[in-house]
Formats: sequence, structure tokens, C-alpha cells
Amino acid sequence: MKICVDRDKCTVLGVCEATAPDVFEIDDDGTLVVKTTLVDAGNRDAVEAAVTACPTEALRIGEG
Repeated sequence: MKICVDRDKCTVLGVCEATAPDVFEIDDDGTLVVKTTLVDAGNRDAVEAAVTACPTEALRIGEG
């Protein structure tokens, strides 16, 4: 499974970074950086929480 970001919906509010800082980061330019696109047992709970918490619904977990 992998993390999918809809860049058109993302407003870079940073909720994902606050929820899953090992996976998401807002860089100095105000761009969302996904540190790893893979969802595994080690980050699954945090990624799912970030997807649920995203106010613009820009994140999802997809196959692949």
C-alpha cells in the first residue's frame, strides 16, 4: 500500500506533519514532502490518522 497525495487539494496546513512527522514534512518553501510513500506495519497507524485528520481530504492510502 502507498500514500497518495492530491496536490490540487493540499493546502499545506501541516495536520499530517503533526500527526505523522516520520512520514510527512512541510519544507521551508511551504511544500508537503512525503518522506516515504510506502505504508507498512511501522507507520500504518500514524498514516491512517493523518489521512483521517486531513481537513482537505488530500491524502489517501492506495494500492501499489
